[in-house]
Parts: sequence; structure tokens; C-alpha cells
Amino acid sequence: MNLFNEIENIRKGTIKAALSIIVQTKGSTPRKVGSKMIVREDGSLVGTIGGGNLEKKVIENALQQIDENEPKLFKHNLLHQHNMCCGGSVEIYIEPIKTMKKLYIFGAGHTGNALAKFATNVDFDIYVIDDRREYLNNLDTEGINKLNLDYKKVLPSLPFDENTYIVIMTYEHSHDRDILSYCIKQPYSYLGMIGSKRKVELTRKMFSEGKIASKKELENVDMPMGLNINAEGPEEIAISILAKLIAVKNG
Repeated sequence: MNLFNEIENIRKGTIKAALSIIVQTKGSTPRKVGSKMIVREDGSLVGTIGGGNLEKKVIENALQQIDENEPKLFKHNLLHQHNMCCGGSVEIYIEPIKTMKKLYIFGAGHTGNALAKFATNVDFDIYVIDDRREYLNNLDTEGINKLNLDYKKVLPSLPFDENTYIVIMTYEHSHDRDILSYCIKQPYSYLGMIGSKRKVELTRKMFSEGKIASKKELENVDMPMGLNINAEGPEEIAISILAKLIAVKNG
């Protein structure tokens, strides 16, 4: 398995992992500087940094750094710490592999199109979802996943977690509310819906009276979404939404 391909798969997936790299050696050691190993959160491995007691300890260290979500440098004396007769020493840098944030854009209209293009520069794994093929065809920016599917049918197949960012801006209010009613019950980092103040007020009323969502769940939804910068036109609105996504992403 290609180690760099596996890193990319981890970045776009949901499994946590850490990369361990030998950055310095002294004396006799089983592997040399530059040797790499991926440790997944279930303890499975890609590559090796030498086997034996050293590798066992590195796996333990990597799982710890995955939990702490921080990189760290570890020093190992192979004879004294691990009873390995080669007797040298190694320094191993362990860094958790950062998972890319998934961005679901429901609606490939002018604003959705602009947002998708701008977001490619901010390290999002972008999915634009629309049941209108001709609108998706207008998206020609590389690196954007285009899903030409019915909104209701696609929702159960999409993975949602704490790294998921959801932007709702379809061509019909009823579609927006259907998507919102599903997504509001899922785990996410950001959930927003476009709309006027009247649309937002009506949505809150419908969801409260219909017991579709609790008051707290509704308060967690960004609607009208984006930063209030008096944006005009699709591009400015897209920038205001992306600014809010970045604010949430960076805490």
C-alpha cells in the first residue's frame, strides 16, 4: 500500500490516525532516518519503523497523540528502554493526521457555485448536491465532488460527524426545510441555511410548532447564514458564508 495515498484516504475519511517518522538515529538501529509508519486509532499499521519492542512503544505513543491531537517528539534508547540488542538510539516524531473538513453544499445555483469555488482554497473536501444536472455542469473547478441526486434520497447515504459543515441553499424553500429537518438531527460542526428574515422566522415557527426540532437545536443553526457584511450578489454572499465557515473551523 502506498503510504502517501493512505494519508490522503485518512484525511478524507473518518478514521483517526497518526504518522510516525524517524527523524534521527545514532549507532545501530533497525531502520534509518525517514522511515515512516501510520498508526490508525484501532492499532492497525501501514509501514514499519523497525518492529519489536520499539514499534510496540511507538504504537502506544501514537495512540496517545491521536487522543491528545498534538504532535510530539519521542526519544528511544533501544538497549536500555526496549532491551533491543542493536543498542543504538532513535528519535521519532509523531503527528496526528488532520482530517479534512467535509463541506456539503445543497444547491448549485449562483451562490452555491461561487462558494464551492472559493472554498477549494480553504482545505475543505467539498460536495455540491443538486438534482439539476445543468447547474452542476456549470461547476468546472477541479477538486469539487458533484452529486446529481435527489435531495431526500441522498441524505441517508451521506456521512455526518463533528467535521461536517452543511450549507443549505437550494432553489425551493420546501427543499431547504426538508434538508434542514434531517441535518439538524445529525452530528455536525456547522449547519446553516440561506434566507430572508421572514423565511427564517417562518421556519423557526414551523419547526417549533411541528415539534421537528427543539429550541436549542434551532439556536445552533446559522440562519440567515454567513457574517453580516451587507453582502450583495452571489459572490459577496458566498464570501460572507465562507468567512463564517472559517470562523467556526478556527474556533
